[in-house]
Amino acid sequence: MTLTVNGLDELKKLAGSDLGTSEWIEITQDRINTFADATGDHQWIHVDPERAAEGPFGAPIAHGYLTLSLFIPLFTGLLDVQGVTTKVNYGLDKVRFPSPVKAGSRIRLVGKLAEVQEVPGGVQVAVDGTIEIEGGTKLAAVLTSLSRFYS
Repeated sequence: MTLTVNGLDELKKLAGSDLGTSEWIEITQDRINTFADATGDHQWIHVDPERAAEGPFGAPIAHGYLTLSLFIPLFTGLLDVQGVTTKVNYGLDKVRFPSPVKAGSRIRLVGKLAEVQEVPGGVQVAVDGTIEIEGGTKLAAVLTSLSRFYS
């Protein structure tokens, strides 16, 4: 369920709060292929299901950066900030990919609004996130995302 806040003052009050768990997103082979086309990364472990089945993961796997790029839609399913003029992805800290995401898997985000700091004209938020693989024993990604919201 999406938490909606209105304005920077409400957002500041959420510092340190757990944001909950997002809905699942399926990582289809088509999504992996589209990402490969967009980035030019057509390594066989991603786009050749027959060869990948014989490879180290037993199936094609999503690019780590594909998993990372899905942070935004997963995050917006957790927190909707209204009453601001601009929302900006400011960067990332501490990104790790402990486990590959196989084609056909589903992932979701567990998020915590770790920190809210004032910046000129707005705030910067740090979100600690873990991306889980349905039925998996290891996480797909662990990260801290930085975003800025301006009034």
